[in-house]
Amino acid sequence: MERDFWRPGNMLYPIPAVMVTCADANNKANIITIAWAGTVCTNPPMVSISIRKERYSYSIIKESGEFAINLVNRDLVKQADYCGVKSGREIDKFKEMKLTPIKGKIISAPLIGESPVNIECKVKQIVPLGSHDMFLAEVVSVAVDKKYMDESGKFNLNKSGMIVYSHGEYYELGKLLGKFGYSVRKKK
Repeated sequence: MERDFWRPGNMLYPIPAVMVTCADANNKANIITIAWAGTVCTNPPMVSISIRKERYSYSIIKESGEFAINLVNRDLVKQADYCGVKSGREIDKFKEMKLTPIKGKIISAPLIGESPVNIECKVKQIVPLGSHDMFLAEVVSVAVDKKYMDESGKFNLNKSGMIVYSHGEYYELGKLLGKFGYSVRKKK
């Protein structure tokens, strides 16, 4: 198979685009959209986000030591894009995008009420990497929108229209192709 070789770059796509909320010492809240977020550990539950030092939310998260990851579905994709291109230095993104700030269980930063899942995080370590610093954080609480719960109590996140970011574009997740372990499961 023929290949073109490019300079090194981040081509690990698709990835989730998430809205990260934070608040400064005066409770001024902000939202930053981040595509560089991920799971790093199960026990304790930990995640990472990477942010450029010049971004408005960087110093807020560094000083407060906390943030919330708010998952994005098809209903929030326009708001996520807006929060990724506009700076909170000049505007209130909650107000501009008509998003509802709600109180979390543990952290002071607000959660986004319209998000299907809110993940409250406490920063454990900041790792300087170059253009971005990585914030390693412990998950201290998770809130889920009850409208995605079925009658048996199962949370149906995949029915919420989750989106991913791929090389500058947003896509809605679609067709189920298999479940974990299906490739080795014995057929009946």
